[in-house]
This record gives sequence, C-alpha cells and structure tokens, in this order.
Amino acid sequence: MQLELLNEQGQASSKFDAPETVFGRAYNEDLVHQIVVAYQANARQGTRAQKDREQVKHSTKKPFKQKGTGRARAGMTSSPLWRGGGRIFPNMPDENFTQKINKKMYRAGMASIFSQLAREGRLAVVDSLTVEAPKTKLLAAKFKAMNLHSVLVISDQVDDNLYLASRNLPNVLVVEPRYADPLSLVHYKKVLVTKAAIDQLKEMFA
Repeated sequence: MQLELLNEQGQASSKFDAPETVFGRAYNEDLVHQIVVAYQANARQGTRAQKDREQVKHSTKKPFKQKGTGRARAGMTSSPLWRGGGRIFPNMPDENFTQKINKKMYRAGMASIFSQLAREGRLAVVDSLTVEAPKTKLLAAKFKAMNLHSVLVISDQVDDNLYLASRNLPNVLVVEPRYADPLSLVHYKKVLVTKAAIDQLKEMFA
C-alpha cells in the first residue's frame, strides 16, 4: 500500500510503501463499530445513581383509604407509579459498563480503520514532526502551512516540546503509536504518521 509522503507545506512530495497487513486490509464496518462502542463503554465511570422506593424521602402513611374513592388503591407515595416515587430498576454507582474485546479482534479492527483512512486519503506520512520550542503558535503555524485543521499525529516519540505545543490546540492530538485509539482515528479528519511510527504500528497490528 502506497501512502502520500507530505513535505513541510503539506504537499505530497512522493509515495511511501506501507505494509499491506496494516494499511491494505478490507474494511469491516461491523468490527470497527464494535471496537469503537467498546472503547467508549470502557471509558464510562458508572458514577450515576438513582433511588428506589426505599431510598426516596416519603411518608409511609397510606395516602387515602383503600375503598370508596374510585381511585386505584395505593399504599404509600414512594411507589414507582407515583410522581416523585422511586425507580423500579435504578441505576447504581457500581454499575459495570465494560465490554470485552479480544486482542485479535482489536488488532484487526485497528488495521481495518487504518486501511480505510488510507483509501479515503485521510492518512499521510511525514518524515518527522518537531518544534524548536514548547510554543503553541509554532505548531499552529506549521499545521496552517500544511492546511490541516483537524489532525491526529501519531509520532514515534513525543518530546516535551511537541506535547506542550499541541495540548492547547482544540482540534489537534499528538500521541505515540501505543496510545492511538479507534475513536480518535475515526474522529479526526486527517491522520499524520511519522515514518518511524509505521514500523511500530506494523508490529502492533499486523
């Protein structure tokens, strides 16, 4: 699979031969959907909570007599049928949202995403990406020159200058290959991968 090799101005200067095992696979939409949903589910903390009929603050007095009113019989106002009553099946703080994804499925799904990004022209290769100082404006100017507005950068090494320069840019994320996740790959409009990171991605997902 041949990917575009971009220069400092964001122009395709030549082609880069990428491994077919990572960037030349068929797109498996169902598998990609599964790993993206699992990634979002595993990020949930499960801290929400609701009250059942035992926990809501209500009087235990019978609201009206059992017979003769024409209304449905009621024992207490904490019933889930009443407004302000407890929930029948409340959400609890210890609720577990995690979904298990096998390593083989995850590797195949990530390779499928990389391959589809390459086919759509949303993935490109750069020699390296560095900044001389931890200044946001330096990195912003570099992306502006390359005409990139929403970009995920996968670099083989993220030094302090690059990390500090990128963290305040709202539509830019710079990560090492081991921290690349399926949600970010799908979210950002352009993905830049350094040459050295290609070998690491091949080792991880081939």
